[in-house]
Amino acid sequence: MSFLHPWVLLLLVVPITLGWAVLLRPAGVTLPIDHASHRRRRVLGSLLGVFDALPLLILAVVIIILAGPQRPQTPREARELTNIQICLDVSGSMAGPRYELATEAISSFTRQREGDAMGLTFFGTGQIRWIPLTRDLQAIRNATPFADPMRQPRHMMGTMIGAALDFCRQNIEAETSDEPGDRVIIVVSDGQSFDLGDGQEFEVAERLRASGITVFHIHVAEDEDIPPEMVELARLTGGDAMVATDPEAMRQVFRHIDRMKPARFKVPSAVPMDDFFPFAIAGLVLAGLHLVGLLGVRYTPW
Repeated sequence: MSFLHPWVLLLLVVPITLGWAVLLRPAGVTLPIDHASHRRRRVLGSLLGVFDALPLLILAVVIIILAGPQRPQTPREARELTNIQICLDVSGSMAGPRYELATEAISSFTRQREGDAMGLTFFGTGQIRWIPLTRDLQAIRNATPFADPMRQPRHMMGTMIGAALDFCRQNIEAETSDEPGDRVIIVVSDGQSFDLGDGQEFEVAERLRASGITVFHIHVAEDEDIPPEMVELARLTGGDAMVATDPEAMRQVFRHIDRMKPARFKVPSAVPMDDFFPFAIAGLVLAGLHLVGLLGVRYTPW
C-alpha cells in the first residue's frame, strides 16, 4: 500500500501521544458522597480506558484517509481511444428534415461511443471548428441545435467537402499528435461539393491516408445519388459512403460504422487506485463502539 500524501501521516503523532496519556492515567473517579474504600476492578478500569481511547483511534483513521491510501489494482478494462471528428454540413440545402435527421443520428451515435474522443466541425463554403476533440460527448449533443442551417451567414451557404476534410485533418493532427488510437472523420452532407472532382478527391484522400484517417460519408439527400467522388474518396481511406434518408436508415449507418471501427480494449496494467474502503469500515466500527461506550460503559453511574 502507498499513500498519495504520505506527509499527512506525520499527524498520527497526535492521537498516539494522547492515547498513551489516556491509557497510563489512573482509572476510577472519587465520588463526593462516599469515602469508603472499594474493591479495585481492574477489568472494568481497562475497559473504560479502551473506550476512552476510541475517539483517538477514529482520529487516526481520519488522518490515514486524508493521506490518500492507494493499492496497486488492475482496472477491469481499458479502452483504446478512437478520435472521431464529426463534419456536419450546415449549408442551406440541409435545412429542415435533413438537419433534424442528421442531428438525431449524431446524438444516438455519441451515446453508443461513450469513452471515445469526438470533435464537431460545421461546414458550408467555410468551416467552423465548433468543439475540439473531447470525451465529454454531451457537449456534442448540446451543440447541434445551435447550428441550424437557416441561421447561417451567407458564406456558409455552399458546400465544400474537400476543404472541410483538410480542415478536420489538420485539427486532428494537432490534437492527437501524442496520442495513439484510430482517427475517423464522419462527413454528414446532402449534396455535391464544389471542390471535389477532376481528380481532386484523390489528392484529398492521399493526404487523409498519410495521416491515418478513415473517412465515412453519410448522404442524407433522398432524391439524389451519392456523389461518385465521395464514394471513391471514402473507400480510398478505408471507409465507406452510405445513404441514410430516414431515422432508422441513419441508425443502421452508424451501427455499420461502429462495426467497422469497433471500440477496442487493451490489456490494462496495474495502477495505484484509491483504497478507502477498509479504513472507512474501521472508522464506522470504532464510531459504533464509541457510541456503545457512551450509552452503557462510563465512569459515573447517574
